[in-house]
Amino acid sequence: MIVVGIDPGLANLGIGVVREDGKTPVHLHSELVRTSTETPHPQRIALIYKAVRSVLELHRPEALSIEAQYFHAQPGTAFKVGEAVGVVMLACAQLDIPVFEYGPMEVKQALVGTGQASKEQIIFMVRAMLQLKISPASSHSADALALALTHLASRRVRDFAGLSRRK
Repeated sequence: MIVVGIDPGLANLGIGVVREDGKTPVHLHSELVRTSTETPHPQRIALIYKAVRSVLELHRPEALSIEAQYFHAQPGTAFKVGEAVGVVMLACAQLDIPVFEYGPMEVKQALVGTGQASKEQIIFMVRAMLQLKISPASSHSADALALALTHLASRRVRDFAGLSRRK
């Protein structure tokens, strides 16, 4: 199974691609998509869409795992991140790729065993689980890989219980 993980953002969007061979996750690809505040807003959204669509077409994943968004005191940030999430969802819908959402605490629990894990612990576990020689170049791409790994870890339980988190 191939899963793409997305850590959404308008300025920085992390992408991570993982394939499961048996029970072993294998790193296929990770990248950081950066957009500049000096670039017109529609072009920033288009850049994100093109980058995500390209990865989806290249790797043909069976699922996409994206961070569920919970912003209480940051409505401006929530709106901008929501735009990035929207173009990711559009690309998935066009290619008929199911989308699954996981909150930050779910990712921490799945990878480290506690919902209170630090960013450093998540990066360490991503590196260890994927047997990477070095840590991912950005925390956003590490988070994207963590989201893909979370989906793989929770898939068996979800399938067994007949539950779906598909959006």
